[in-house]
Amino acid sequence: MRFVVLFDACVLYPAPLRDFLMRLAHVGLFAAKWTEDIHKEWISAVLENRPELADQLKITRAKMDQAIPDCLVKEYGTLIDGLKLPDPNDRHVLAAAIRCNAQIIVTFNLKDFPEETLNSYGIEAVHPDVFLEHQMSLYPGAFLAVAKAHRASLKRPPKSAEEYITTLSAQRLVVTADKLREFIESI
Repeated sequence: MRFVVLFDACVLYPAPLRDFLMRLAHVGLFAAKWTEDIHKEWISAVLENRPELADQLKITRAKMDQAIPDCLVKEYGTLIDGLKLPDPNDRHVLAAAIRCNAQIIVTFNLKDFPEETLNSYGIEAVHPDVFLEHQMSLYPGAFLAVAKAHRASLKRPPKSAEEYITTLSAQRLVVTADKLREFIESI
């Protein structure tokens, strides 16, 4: 059985990070999960700043669900009320992680998922930079191939390897970006 990872909305909001995570999931390094509620949350956040993207985000959402088999977690609602987190609005994320037997919640909001609470469910909250650093160390060849393909897919505008790495660094993926610089000729 593959490692199960639940993506919080905050890591799906920035397009460069979302695209990179989807590409890694698509090659099968881990089983990526999210929910309809997580979709609504990240899409709503994007639309606050970019309402003109509404139609494009519907397409993105459908492509995500199609690209990653069995990605949508369902039937977790009954767990929500019994969970306690600093922000009650994050309980749906933990409930979904419990329902799909996720080992990790990938999130920027680590303080919203206290270790002492998550430990009892065998779940860990991990910053996306740490998550990606681990994926790179576990699967260096596949990771670099995905980074290369991701960079090559960027056409408007195309990016040099250094520009691509700078874009990842701007997504708060500083360690991942530094490690990719060691292999800049490969991407």
